[in-house]
Amino acid sequence: MSKLKRTCTCGQLRLKDVSSTIVLMGWVDSVRDHGGVIFIDLRDRDGITQVVFNPDAANKSYELAHQLRSEYVIGIRGKVAARPAGTINPDLATGEIEVIADELEIFNKSETPPFEIIDNSNVSLELRLKHRYLDLRRPEMQKHLVFRHKVCQVMREYFDGLGFIDIETPVLTKSTPEGARDYLVPSRVNQGKVYALPQSPQLFKQVLMVAGYDRYFQIVRCFRDEDLRAQRQPEFTQIDMEMSFVDESDIMQIIEGLIAAIFEKVVGKTINTPFPRLSYRESMVYYGCDAPDLRFDMKIQDVSYIVKESNFKVFLDAIKSGGQVRAINATGCGNYSRKEIDELTEFVGQFGAKGLAWFKVEETGLVSSITKFFPPEILQKIQQHMNAKTGDLLLFVADKEKVVSQSLAHLRVHLGHKNNLIDPVEFNFVWIVDFPLFEYSEDAKRYVALHHPFTSPRQEDLPLLEEKPLEARARAYDLVLNGVELGGGSIRIHSPEIQKRVFRLLGINDDEAYQKFGFLLDALKYGAPPHGGIALGVDRMIALLLHLDDIREVIAFPKTQKATCPMTEAPSEVDPQQLRELGIRLG
Repeated sequence: MSKLKRTCTCGQLRLKDVSSTIVLMGWVDSVRDHGGVIFIDLRDRDGITQVVFNPDAANKSYELAHQLRSEYVIGIRGKVAARPAGTINPDLATGEIEVIADELEIFNKSETPPFEIIDNSNVSLELRLKHRYLDLRRPEMQKHLVFRHKVCQVMREYFDGLGFIDIETPVLTKSTPEGARDYLVPSRVNQGKVYALPQSPQLFKQVLMVAGYDRYFQIVRCFRDEDLRAQRQPEFTQIDMEMSFVDESDIMQIIEGLIAAIFEKVVGKTINTPFPRLSYRESMVYYGCDAPDLRFDMKIQDVSYIVKESNFKVFLDAIKSGGQVRAINATGCGNYSRKEIDELTEFVGQFGAKGLAWFKVEETGLVSSITKFFPPEILQKIQQHMNAKTGDLLLFVADKEKVVSQSLAHLRVHLGHKNNLIDPVEFNFVWIVDFPLFEYSEDAKRYVALHHPFTSPRQEDLPLLEEKPLEARARAYDLVLNGVELGGGSIRIHSPEIQKRVFRLLGINDDEAYQKFGFLLDALKYGAPPHGGIALGVDRMIALLLHLDDIREVIAFPKTQKATCPMTEAPSEVDPQQLRELGIRLG
C-alpha cells in the first residue's frame, strides 16, 4: 500500500499554491536531465505539472528518478515553487510553477509504447484502436470524452428540469422488420428462438406514452448490423425522447432549447433559435438532398424547360426519357482548367452521372465546346436563369431525377470545400419538414416508409393513403447541422386502425402485423394518447461540435469499418460447448 495520498491533480496548481506541500500522482510524460537536475512532466487527465529532482536533496528520490521513463506511473511529494524567470511555460495552465520533489514512489513501470502519447501523432487508426488504452491517454482524446460527458450532463439536467423521466428500455428484445439488420442473440433457455438488440427504443417509448408517463427521455445505446463508414458504428448512442399531447412545434421547441443549452454551457456560444424550417421538396429541389449544408449559397437550378429548345442530344434524350437537366453556378470558377473540369466530371461519375456539361461565362456570353448546339436566345435564357456573371462556371447534369440530385448535391458540397466557401467554425441548423410518408422501392417493388412505419400521416392526407399514397405527407421532421442529419422524429400513429392501414400499404398484412408488432397494436387499443418524439445521434453531434469528421474520435471503444475491435479481437470464436448449449451450429 502506498505511503502517499494524492492531494491535487496535475492541472490544478498555480502561483497561489507556492510553498505548499502537495502530493501528485500520474504518468511520466517526459524526462529531461539538465546538468544533473532531472525534470519530468507529470501527466494525468487534468493536465501536466513539471516536477524537479535535485541532486543535493537529502533523500533517495533523486537516485530513484534516474530510473524513470515515459509512461511510468508514479507518485511524488514535494513543495510548490515559482519557476525561475525566463522558464515560464505559457502553453501550460501550470506553467508558472514547478514542484520540487522530496519523495518518489514508482507504482508501475511501462514498456516502450508502440506510439508516442502525444496529440497529432502520425499513427494509423488500426494501431490506435489495437492499443486504445494508450490512445485514450492522449490529451486530445481525453478532452473529447470529457466534452462528451459535459454534453450528456447538460442533456440530463435539461430534460429533468422540464419534467422528463429517464426510463431504461430493454436491450434484449424482439426482432422487427422495416429497418437495418438486427443483431441477433440466441436464447439458451428458449432454444430455437432469438432476441434482437434494439435498433432504437421506438416501440417501447410509444408504449411508455400509452402507459401514461407523458415525458420520457433516455441516453440510450442502439445497435444496427449495417455497412460502416466514418459517421456510422454498429453500436451507437442516441438522446431519445417522447412526449404526449403535443404537436410538431412542441418537439422542435424542446430540442432547440436543448441545443441552445448545450452551446451555452459546454461550447460557450449563443445559438440563435428558432431554427429555420425547409420543406423536404424545397431541400431536394435546391440542394439535391434532405440534409443540406446551408453554410454557403449555391442552389441547384432546374433548366429542363429552357434547354429542351436546344439541339443538344444529351439534354434532349434525358428529358424525353422522363429525366431532367439541372445545374449549379460555380461562382468565380470560370478560370478552371480543362483538367480541373475533367476531375469534376470524374467526381460526379461516382454518383451515376454519365457526364458533366459546362459553360464558362465570359464577357461575350457562354463559352463551351457544346455552345454550337444552343441558339443564342437559349444561351441568354440560361445565363439569366442561373444569375451568371463573368468569371462563373455553369455545371450541368442530365439524367434521372435521383442521379441528378445525388450528383449535384455532392458536387455542390465538394465545390464548397474546394473553394473555401464554407466557414469551418459556423454551426448552421435547419429543420427539414413536410416529408412524404412513403416512397416506392424499385428493388422491393412496393411502398416503403420514408422514416418508419409508426409515423403519422397528416390528418388532411388520410384520404390519400390508398388512392395516392406517394402524395401523403408525414408529420415528420429531421434536424440537420452543417449538412449532416443529427436525427429525426415524428408525431406517431396513435390509432390502431390507421396503423393497420399504413402496415397494409407497406405490404404487412394484419396477421404479420400482429406477429411482429402485436404488443404495440394491443397497447394502442387501450387509450393511446396523441404522442411524438425524436432521437438525435449523440456521437455524431459531439463530433460535429468538435469539428471532427469521424465519430470514432468521440467514442471510447469504437469498431473498425469491418465492425471489429482490434483491442479485444471481437467478434471472436467461442467454445463449441457454448454453441451446443444454445442449440446452434456455425457453418
